[in-house]
Amino acid sequence: MIDFPPRFDWPWNDRRGRFSALRLAACLLAAVPVVWIGYQAATVGLGPRPYEAATHETGLWTLRLLLITLALTPLRRITGWTRLAGIRRLLGLTVFAYAVLHLTLYIGDQGWNLGQAASEIINRIYLTIGFVAVTGLTLLAVTSNDAAIRRMKLRWHHLHRIVYGLAALGILHFFMQAKLEATEAALMMGLFLLLMGYRAAHRFSASLGNPLTLAAVAVPAALATAGLEATWYGVATGIPWRAVLNANLTLMPIPRPAVIILAVGLAVALLPILMQCFAKAGLSGGVGKATPPPTS
Repeated sequence: MIDFPPRFDWPWNDRRGRFSALRLAACLLAAVPVVWIGYQAATVGLGPRPYEAATHETGLWTLRLLLITLALTPLRRITGWTRLAGIRRLLGLTVFAYAVLHLTLYIGDQGWNLGQAASEIINRIYLTIGFVAVTGLTLLAVTSNDAAIRRMKLRWHHLHRIVYGLAALGILHFFMQAKLEATEAALMMGLFLLLMGYRAAHRFSASLGNPLTLAAVAVPAALATAGLEATWYGVATGIPWRAVLNANLTLMPIPRPAVIILAVGLAVALLPILMQCFAKAGLSGGVGKATPPPTS
């Protein structure tokens, strides 16, 4: 019997080999940041220290894409759009690719001296935390295939739950690296808390289609974001924590992360209402009742 090689398929095609606009959008989301960073590098747009700037940018996109990936399951449960599950693996592998690129660029910033880079990672706790997160993402990436799922069975789901801890480590790494300017780190932390709130709500109430449930998640997530951001600034920078809390009560000059998290959470709470309106108007676009979610 002749063993034919696996059939090549484009990443924007679904499992049946058909073109998928959703997967194409995911591919563009994966490619645009690195193309933009490459363009900036080619046009001297990364400044006098291009390796450091590129390392920072790839780290940001690793976390952004990780949070987007973690948001897919809650969005699927809220909207019933089951096709979102089809891009989770693609985006998860993209997160891993950006994490590896982030680490590689850091080594480049150390003059490609592996010993120097390893020494820095061992001696600087925030680098150690980041390296542990990259190692964990590597473990998830090498088991993100059908063969591993079949072989590991229930253990696969248990293993891939560590992604939540890895996300927390990545955000902590970002906080420690950002130091005085931790606004985006606080925003990422708030989004992570919101996503974990959705996960808890689904586990205990199994009803993410209820706007009141979603709104109930948004409020404590916003309050926790405000409190943890104030704690970070008070402990790590010496900035009075009360001043940070007070800043969350005003929208000027720009809304603080806690306010943004509350707005995002309340906007998500409106999604089930909008979906019902679309369904009544016959504009659901194939979005139907959600299928039972996987355990991971």
